Amino acid sequence: MTDDELTHTTAEGDVQMVDVGEKPDSHRRAVARGEIHLSESTVDAVRADEIGKGDVLATARVGAVQAVKHTWETIPMCHQIPITNVETDFALEPETIALEVAVETTGKTGCEMEALEGVTTGLNVVWDMVKAAEKDGSGQYPGTRIENVEVVAKEKRRPE
Repeated sequence: MTDDELTHTTAEGDVQMVDVGEKPDSHRRAVARGEIHLSESTVDAVRADEIGKGDVLATARVGAVQAVKHTWETIPMCHQIPITNVETDFALEPETIALEVAVETTGKTGCEMEALEGVTTGLNVVWDMVKAAEKDGSGQYPGTRIENVEVVAKEKRRPE
């Protein structure tokens, strides 16, 4: 790729936001997912709403939605876009909690980064809520990890 083809930096190395002003508005939807690995007893406690800090999934849902709405503030070249809908879906397995976040907008640019931010922040909130249950004797988290974060769907269609 040559300097003339770069979209976020100039040949001189200056950072720039892509100009999407001339693009037509489109209905856009992106779905991302990821998972956090926890001990089986922690997942059981989340399922039974027995975590001392409170309702883990409700708190993580709020965190995910907030992250979606604030993506433009944390990803340097993201545009501030009008979020029209956010859906969150948790799936609890014996040693994992998966989170899927779907984001919708009508605008000139996509919402994949918003969906990814929702997933990663939502899973970070889960970790924060359950960390006392996950620590080992030396205060470490040997089995706790967030992984498999990915965009699983992306749609774009012109308004009718």
